Amino acid sequence: MIVAFFFYVFAAILLVSAAAVVSSRNPVHSVLFLILAFFNAAALFLIAGAEFLAMILLIVYVGAVAVLFLFVVMMLDVNFAELRGGFQRYLPIGATVGVVLLVELALVLGGWKFAPDAMSLRFAPVPEATHNTAALGDLIYTQYVFLFQAAGLVLLVAMIGAIVLTLRDRQTSRHQSIERQHARRPADTLAMVSVPLGVGMAEVSVPPPPAPPARRLAHADGHADGHADPHDAGAAHGGGHHDGGGH
Repeated sequence: MIVAFFFYVFAAILLVSAAAVVSSRNPVHSVLFLILAFFNAAALFLIAGAEFLAMILLIVYVGAVAVLFLFVVMMLDVNFAELRGGFQRYLPIGATVGVVLLVELALVLGGWKFAPDAMSLRFAPVPEATHNTAALGDLIYTQYVFLFQAAGLVLLVAMIGAIVLTLRDRQTSRHQSIERQHARRPADTLAMVSVPLGVGMAEVSVPPPPAPPARRLAHADGHADGHADPHDAGAAHGGGHHDGGGH
């Protein structure tokens, strides 16, 4: 009696949260309702005795997929008011697709029926030597191994497609030069200065560090081509002021 009560409670919350996922205007609220639906589905799996599926639903879908959905929705900052502006224009196409899907679901459910011995399997004794996780793994990796691999390939293609569609190579971003970092010496970037007592750093003339060999070569090429590096030019300008201050 208690199990049946909790089953109907979790099932009702699952149906309400699933309906809220597709009816919420705020996408962040939709993702939160999706997480609630996952939790209630995991509770139903626990009631059915499939503890492995319940843990996988919480760890994979709630801990990774739903969090990824929430991160993407909040990061993209999509203007949903602008997206809803063309709702009436695309309403006939959307209604047509919805009707086609509804007819397909009706055909599938209309031709579906229980196996003759499906009801009797509910009362079959559960083997004590094999637990739920081992039985599920044995079924997936023996009878449905090719379908399992095919599903993995489909997910791999979807992941590659998402990466290709969202990849943006911005030329204005700064790039890291590993070779220059490895070739850099402490003397190229650090300068040891002896500051007397009572004298601030603003009153001490600090010479600029010498340019590394790679930059010296680029500086030499730039002067040879008539194009000077602005950073090197600034360093030379600063060095001129330092010499002037010394004089």
